[in-house]
Amino acid sequence: MRIVDRSALDQSRAIQQREISCVEVVRAHLDRVDVLDGSHHAFSSRRPRDAVLADAAERDDELARGIWRGWMHGLPHGVKDLSDVTGLPTTMGFRHVAEAPVATADDPFVAHLRASGVVFIGKTNTPEFGLGSHTYNAIGPTTGNVANPLLSAGGSSGGAAVAVAAGMVPVADGSDFMGSLRNPPGWNGVLGLRPTVGLVPAATDDSAAPGSGVDGPIARTVADLHALLATMAGPGRLAPLSLPPLGARARIAWLGDLGGYLPFADGIIEICREAVGRWSDDVVTVTLPSVGGFTGSDQLWPAWQSIRHHEVGSWLAAEFDEAEIATMKPEAQWELAGFRALSSRQLAHARLVRAGIRRSLLSALEHFDLLALPTAQCWPFPSTLHWPGAIGSVPMDTYHRWMEVTTLATLAGLPAMSIPAGTNEDGLHMGVQLIGRPGGDAELLGWAAQAERAGVFEVRAPTQVVDV
Repeated sequence: MRIVDRSALDQSRAIQQREISCVEVVRAHLDRVDVLDGSHHAFSSRRPRDAVLADAAERDDELARGIWRGWMHGLPHGVKDLSDVTGLPTTMGFRHVAEAPVATADDPFVAHLRASGVVFIGKTNTPEFGLGSHTYNAIGPTTGNVANPLLSAGGSSGGAAVAVAAGMVPVADGSDFMGSLRNPPGWNGVLGLRPTVGLVPAATDDSAAPGSGVDGPIARTVADLHALLATMAGPGRLAPLSLPPLGARARIAWLGDLGGYLPFADGIIEICREAVGRWSDDVVTVTLPSVGGFTGSDQLWPAWQSIRHHEVGSWLAAEFDEAEIATMKPEAQWELAGFRALSSRQLAHARLVRAGIRRSLLSALEHFDLLALPTAQCWPFPSTLHWPGAIGSVPMDTYHRWMEVTTLATLAGLPAMSIPAGTNEDGLHMGVQLIGRPGGDAELLGWAAQAERAGVFEVRAPTQVVDV
């Protein structure tokens, strides 16, 4: 088996047992990047090959002296280009690499990765400021889907998801505000987890008013996903993998299209529902109950827009001057305009609805272990489009309306995971989104591990995904 086809933990064990060297592992992945990144564009910037291999050799020298930093010792890694890595530029998909500020300190989770012994090879691509689930920007080529580089990879963690799916890195970090750790993994046939807010520390943590965005892991096995999440979170912040009892069946609430509210492209509902049915025969179609300020699914989008405008638009207004704002893509300017037009009454009502949505999902989770629905409402679209204009006969009136299906978990503040559902007749991937209980990240991973052992889903090895 080729090095890049092995799981991250298998590569780690082989390094620790001196079966393969850190240099061999890193070189195998760099070779993969050299072959594939010209067509898939998973990276926004890369460190010089000689410098990367020198770091790998240093990890080997440490092993020779009896120093083992942790399970990521000597593994290559690319950090999503919204986060800071000391000595590397942070473009945020906005500033060209040569003009982007070079980070003088690691973001907290990046510091955890560094302490665990990773070898940083570069930064993975993201749309401008991470806005939109399509990884295009003005500073470089668009990231292409692992199954067909002429199609969208999703976003904003599109570069990370493609890098993992194609074997350019063993695992990757991403971030999620509106599905960015769910939609790209779903469209590229790998696993992603949006963790509980606060589990992975962020550079901008505000305990008084935590935001909706989180950092989290992307991987090809549940064990790798758990290991990376534990490292990103920091020592002792994540419970051990919580496996369900032997023979236990997951009780799954199928939310589907939210009672006909959400439009879906042909085949998505069917392939996702069939995947859930392979896992458990205890699957019940559920309509979310009206609770408190949440009276029905038609409230979902107005509440989401208000909360998103407030969080995204306020940050843009605070960080950039009008000259910079004028150069931003329309999606960013739309968020800023929405923030400036937002009234305190609208925001208060949106927060009331959000509280009701959380209580509604929690009421469902009193009777079920997991809530399930697709990761996206359409199949990967041509990379030349900014976003799909319609799903069937329903127009998509904003750049992210086609992924409204991801807003529930974000608004409710619950952990959510993407697992592969399967592929359509064109070989394009779709994922199932699993929503778990508050703080139940380890439990959610445990259920996914059970499904993985039972063969409910399959993550293809990189050499099966892309023929090099």
